[in-house]
Amino acid sequence: MKIGIDLGTCNSVVFIPKKGVVLQEPSVVAVSLSENKILAVGERAKEMIGRTPETIRIYRPLKDGVIADFRVTQAMLKYFIDKVAGRWRFFKPELMIGVPAGITSTERRAVIEAGMNAGAKAVYLVKEPILAAIGAGIPINSCSGNMVVDIGGGTSEIAVISLGGIVTCHSIRVAGDEIDTAISEYIKKKYNLAIGEQTAEIIKIKIGTALSEKEEKKIEIRGRDLILGLPRNIRISANEISEAISETLAEIIQVIKSVLRETPPELSADIMDKGMVLTGGGSLLRNLPELIAQSTGVPSTLAEEPMLSVAKGTGVVLENLDLYKKSIMVKK
Repeated sequence: MKIGIDLGTCNSVVFIPKKGVVLQEPSVVAVSLSENKILAVGERAKEMIGRTPETIRIYRPLKDGVIADFRVTQAMLKYFIDKVAGRWRFFKPELMIGVPAGITSTERRAVIEAGMNAGAKAVYLVKEPILAAIGAGIPINSCSGNMVVDIGGGTSEIAVISLGGIVTCHSIRVAGDEIDTAISEYIKKKYNLAIGEQTAEIIKIKIGTALSEKEEKKIEIRGRDLILGLPRNIRISANEISEAISETLAEIIQVIKSVLRETPPELSADIMDKGMVLTGGGSLLRNLPELIAQSTGVPSTLAEEPMLSVAKGTGVVLENLDLYKKSIMVKK
């Protein structure tokens, strides 16, 4: 049995060839400190964020796309495998896990070990930009250049791919989480209101926009007044959010520009023709393709189902291992 996993900072997606995406859950684990046992993983654990008593800790075991807490990551992987493969399985599955392109060898070893300990027979690691490109339907083995901008929760990776390999790539640890932080900081500064992580994420999803709009959406949010310490409601508009996150987006655009600068001229011409493809959950921000196109002069399009691109890529690779052998393999 083969299983592809996009192990993300925010969400993990599990893909099984012939079945498609079988599981999509937040990368969150709740642990009871007194008994040292796992209470919940995924969606159920995420609902607990910011609401737990002292005896329960919420872990997000991956930080910036790499393992920050080994034991918890291993437990989470085991939970995912058990959930999709059934607990009483006779054969150990082969795992293919997407990892950031900028990962160090130690971080890489940690992922392999966590996978093996969670009950895998073999663990293949593949760089996420390549998987994202395959999942977005880009023919990566052709000799023309393709550019992928993968904006996740913890990392944004920008890569130019040609002939099945990465020609230039930059990885920056600024992505969806940073955007959430920027939103809550802005509201704290402007309104003296403290809001939780989940509220910031809801604001981003519901009204967040990369460019200011004429007809703007508004949303009512509640938080804690920092001066009085009491709960309070405010209305906030989309244009305020675009102001709040502009610096964070500028950092990502800076990196896109530096990748374009380092791209060989032949490939630059291809990219200008075809444009760049945005994948990852962070790219779902309204008007982001337009902002990137305006800032770089290169047309930008959103992949279909950007959140699932990496996982779909693992599926395609698992079904055609021989075809993709050379672009990916780091086997353990």
